[in-house]
Amino acid sequence: MVTNHKDIKAWLDTMHIENYTINDTGTVTVNGDVDISCKGLTEIPVQFRISYGNFNCSHNSLESLKGSPREVGGDFDCSWNNLKSLNGSPQEVGGDFECYDNGLESLNGSPQEIGGSFYCSYNSLQSLEGSPQEVSGDFECYDNGLKSLEGSPREVKGSFYCWNNSLESLNGSPQEVGGDFDCSWNNLKSLNGSPQEVGGNFYCQRNNFKTILKYDTAINGQIKC
Repeated sequence: MVTNHKDIKAWLDTMHIENYTINDTGTVTVNGDVDISCKGLTEIPVQFRISYGNFNCSHNSLESLKGSPREVGGDFDCSWNNLKSLNGSPQEVGGDFECYDNGLESLNGSPQEIGGSFYCSYNSLQSLEGSPQEVSGDFECYDNGLKSLEGSPREVKGSFYCWNNSLESLNGSPQEVGGDFDCSWNNLKSLNGSPQEVGGNFYCQRNNFKTILKYDTAINGQIKC
């Protein structure tokens, strides 16, 4: 980690980052966006404190999010890296949080509240332990190896997409989903454990249902199984 102010400034200038302040502690505050995507980075060599705009470190070779700001006012994108966990990620994100297409085995380190949507598809997750507990937009966790929804957010104000996993049960689902709920293309045998309330449509096609489906979910849209 670079701590010398002169070296920090040199790196920020090389990355074409503008409107920044190097704090007395050696951390960096940026009054705008940070885009360090596609730079071949294996680490973030300076410690950001706040990015008031978007922070994009996608399409690199990062194995850790150490150096990421603690607070991001807009979107945070760390997709297309080599991350196994989200330790070191921001704890406050005002917009979307994108971490798809990594090697994530855990969501530990995730922010607990997301102002936008949370995208963690195309990883190697088997459960959602460590995920944010409140998501104001959509929650997408499809195309993982999920065997359980334990650890899901309590409430998702948008849609919840968990299709194309290895789920045999919906236990652990969010209690409330404001939009659609899609659990298609899994190994479900029943709908036990599904959300208590779904504001949109409920999709559950391509599963292993062998009995007449019973559910207690209040669905404002249609159920399509």
